[in-house]
Amino acid sequence: SVVEDSDVGRNVQIGPYAHLRPNTTLSDDVLIGNFAEVKNSVIGPRTKIHHHSYTGDTDIGAGVNIGAGTVTVNYDGTHKHRTIIEDGAFIGCNANLIAPVRVGKGAYVAAGSTINLEVPPDALAIARERQVNKEGWVVRRKEQGR
Repeated sequence: SVVEDSDVGRNVQIGPYAHLRPNTTLSDDVLIGNFAEVKNSVIGPRTKIHHHSYTGDTDIGAGVNIGAGTVTVNYDGTHKHRTIIEDGAFIGCNANLIAPVRVGKGAYVAAGSTINLEVPPDALAIARERQVNKEGWVVRRKEQGR
């Protein structure tokens, strides 16, 4: 793992192969999983950021779970924006949080969701399309010579 210009609290687990970029503050008892990257963020005590996640320009409270593959989408092509995740929130795997956005205290974000609106405290946010299966699609495609 690589730690650049960051403050790391006590009893913190990092990596393997994690990257803490400048201006990162990890409170006590934080877990940063393997291949996770954190930049310009404040991470509250007992928060877990699991593997293959990117957390940039984010303020995270205490006791938060950030699921594997979660990305805070902080850059709109011109400006950086902050994400705020309050105490006790649970972010499911493979979620995108498009900043600026706030996830309220104790709120849940369903796995696979792309969040671009505030999630109120104690709410469940689900932002994904329903699965549609196209029966026979592969066979038809092959018959068309593709």
